[in-house]
Amino acid sequence: MNRTLTYFLFLFLIFLFACTKDVGKINYGNYPPEIGAIISKNCAVSGCHNSASAAAAGNLNLETWTSLFSGSNSGSPVIPFSSKYSSLCYFINTYSDLGLQNFPTMPLNRKPLSREEVKLIKDWIDKGAPDVNGKVIQANKKLYAVNQGCDVVTVFDAETQLPIRFIEVGTKASVESPHQIRVSPDGKFWYVIFIDNNVMQKFSCSDDKLVANIPLTPLAAGTGNVDAGDWNTFIISKDSKRAYCASWTSNGSIAAVDLENGKLLHYLGGQHEPHGIVLNADDTKLYVCAQRGNYISEIDTAFTEQHQYSLQNGMPVNQNSSLDLHDVILAPNNEDLLVTCQTSNEVRIFNIASKSVKAIIPMGVPPNLIIYSKSMKQFFVSFTEDSTTFSGKKGRITRINANDYSTTNLQCGFEPHGIAVDENKKLLYVLSRNISANGPAPHHTSECAGKNGFVNFVDLNTFKVLPKKYELSTDPYFIDIQP
Repeated sequence: MNRTLTYFLFLFLIFLFACTKDVGKINYGNYPPEIGAIISKNCAVSGCHNSASAAAAGNLNLETWTSLFSGSNSGSPVIPFSSKYSSLCYFINTYSDLGLQNFPTMPLNRKPLSREEVKLIKDWIDKGAPDVNGKVIQANKKLYAVNQGCDVVTVFDAETQLPIRFIEVGTKASVESPHQIRVSPDGKFWYVIFIDNNVMQKFSCSDDKLVANIPLTPLAAGTGNVDAGDWNTFIISKDSKRAYCASWTSNGSIAAVDLENGKLLHYLGGQHEPHGIVLNADDTKLYVCAQRGNYISEIDTAFTEQHQYSLQNGMPVNQNSSLDLHDVILAPNNEDLLVTCQTSNEVRIFNIASKSVKAIIPMGVPPNLIIYSKSMKQFFVSFTEDSTTFSGKKGRITRINANDYSTTNLQCGFEPHGIAVDENKKLLYVLSRNISANGPAPHHTSECAGKNGFVNFVDLNTFKVLPKKYELSTDPYFIDIQP
């Protein structure tokens, strides 16, 4: 009998402690308790940012940690580890020493949050904005976009298309204008180059941490590094081991970089305003566009030999602005190069074997970047300054059928430039620079001077712009996707 009583007493105590250990604790939508208490009392209330009212409040629902990271009409109000790029902080802050202040102050028509409450939320975001269990938003596959006006890289979650990180780049206190970014073909690292810096930066895709600063110029005797500057474009070899970068100046340069060991391999000066750059199918030759001229340079990847070929059949190579070659891509047949020409307003198709132009696609206005979708068998071209194709609009995207070179135009965003294809989601990302004074007003200000830009999305199946548009930082310029 005593054994039976002891046994049942033991079971009772286990049941008692198991059921009462959380008594008195409130689950604030999976926020950490101190954060959830502030948000549930001031933000996720009737008429504001709860599930019943979110549709009329920018579609921002703050009831739960999960709904917060579902974003809003303008994108991601909270960027983990970056309170200074989190717009939620701008609107709740009324204290000048705690950073930017945007209006109207939130909570709307209520008492502002105390300094301690604002600081608590900012500190929470800077620690990753974790949930009650310490979970931080992560992504399995990412896209990376450079913001030229702010020296930051925006990281997108490919699943949600939302910005989830803002990574500061560069090595100087001044603005260095990151111009191009690429993810290595193996998907392990991303690289960025700058207009105002002679380094390439290498970051890990797993945690977006800086791995190395790689020099792009050699040492000059007694003077330090050669000052090339204006590094605009680069291409990465298919084995992810090398990169080739172009310095777009009148006495331009091409740099070959060992990405594994972080060192400069070869340096070739004497190039006239090199810009677009691409490798051939077996990575033995580079093709480099003359931004001021009518020719393309063919350079072996050991930098021992180069040749120049005119893209005007029957005309000699020259540095006159008759074509002005901007961007270049290798066609899927591995035999042709498609080149955007900004003075002649064309895409020219140059055959590598014959060293001649086999077709010309009129564009009407200066084209910018060109990319290819394997799944759709289509090229896409951005036109940042087009103000004629669509009345009252600035910029367009053109789709080129890879089989017959037929074209279709689409108005998307304001001053569109950077473009990237997500083959799995059948989406085209379109970055809107929005640097002109008459561009659309952003939802909020940024840490950087100038207006924020945007990212728009095009459904590749229908070639129609989706209704969502997310806000980024200043001058989003180039974007690439993790394989």
